[in-house]
Amino acid sequence: MKIETTDLCDKFSDEISVALPIGLKDFGGTKAFHGEIVTVKCLENNPFVRQTLEKEGMGKVLVVDGGGSKKCALMGDNIAELAISNHWNGIVIYGCIRDSVAVSKLPVGLKALDVIPLKSGKKNEGDVGVIVNFANIDFIPGHFVYADEDGIIVSKRRLH
Repeated sequence: MKIETTDLCDKFSDEISVALPIGLKDFGGTKAFHGEIVTVKCLENNPFVRQTLEKEGMGKVLVVDGGGSKKCALMGDNIAELAISNHWNGIVIYGCIRDSVAVSKLPVGLKALDVIPLKSGKKNEGDVGVIVNFANIDFIPGHFVYADEDGIIVSKRRLH
């Protein structure tokens, strides 16, 4: 059953936060996804993204604050396949991806700002499990995110 952000906005307007449209695009083969928020904050280095997606992700969505950088990609098709094999519901990246054609054929929800062929650095820099903020919204670990073609909303509790 698809859960639509528009319906959730109509029904739970006093309980949700709505992300401003900042240009996040759908790249994965799945356009609508939701789950408990897990966060990574990293700038132009992706080891924490990979390490997080190597863990079991059933019922979860990874939200990555890449600082909006368009200098390199924080993930590509290999990491997207890792997310699928570990049952992640989706990924939201405030940054770029690569391998967009391959990613578009994968059954994973993935929103990001743009594409660039250059991979990221491999330094273990950043934070995991912290509150991140972009699109005028706080993404708090343990809260819930809902994403589809119309946008992204966040709630303190599961809405379905």
